[in-house]
Amino acid sequence: MQTAPSHPLVAHSAAMRSILSAIDTIKDSESSVLLIGETGVGKELLGEYVHRVSMRHDRPLVKVGLSALPHELMESELFGHERGAYTSAGTEKRGLFEFADGGSILLDDIDDLPLALQSKLLRVLEAREVKRVGGVASIPIDVRVITTTKADLREMVDRGSFRADLYYRINVIPITIPPLRHRREDIPYLVGHFLGRYAPGRQMHVAPDAAAALESYSWPGNVRELRNVIQRAALFSANNEIHVSNLSSEITGETPLEHLLKSCGQCVVGENASLDHAVSCLEKNLIRHALKQAGGNQTEAARMLKVKPSTLRDKIKKYAID
Repeated sequence: MQTAPSHPLVAHSAAMRSILSAIDTIKDSESSVLLIGETGVGKELLGEYVHRVSMRHDRPLVKVGLSALPHELMESELFGHERGAYTSAGTEKRGLFEFADGGSILLDDIDDLPLALQSKLLRVLEAREVKRVGGVASIPIDVRVITTTKADLREMVDRGSFRADLYYRINVIPITIPPLRHRREDIPYLVGHFLGRYAPGRQMHVAPDAAAALESYSWPGNVRELRNVIQRAALFSANNEIHVSNLSSEITGETPLEHLLKSCGQCVVGENASLDHAVSCLEKNLIRHALKQAGGNQTEAARMLKVKPSTLRDKIKKYAID
């Protein structure tokens, strides 16, 4: 595999080089930037890059993962609150927009912002000032806004789940990041980059059969999935070489159905098999499989299984899955 380039972002493909060129063109603009792409493509990393190359690089960059913020706390976290604004507000609190004053704020997963807060965010962006929860004074702010989305915001606008005026306000400079399967020429360089990170001081090599498997796999989890795969492979490889045997069955060509049938074969066809036992076995192995693919990240595994994170946590506890 190739050695990672000295550039802070791995961008060997024409598509990624074009994106970096576009960012360098608009780096000193004050316009809002919207980064669009599937989960795991590196939107947050590119958002950091937008700030790092801008005139605001020596000022704060405040990163906000909206999908991880409880809805009931989101307004207070973003805009702050005054003492006594609600029962537990014993002291005044500055919001994240205030902390970002003079710099940039990265709103990750803007598609997860509740409709009720979208109008308040729009007012903040338009007026360039915030009003804390329970407050009356307006606090001026100077912030460049960078947002990311994993969803089609235009479609959300059509469905009524995202405000059209906010969409147009944040969509001044849209940048779409292609999934890893559409820029396979980046894979060898990303592998080299991750080996340098997770196996420092080791002269790691990737055998030709493993390299071919890595470059032909579809990578539904994108760069994040590749990072997790290389981290695991580096830990378990012998003689500083990654072979195809160090890779999971999904990457080497075994289908998920074949994997499950191997894992659950006795539960399904054994003499003492029952429907309940077979269903439990399949469910357990599906969860284990998803957790492995997600590198142990339960939120990502829940997304892959199309269940709520709380449902997945309950099942992990039920089956005592480590």
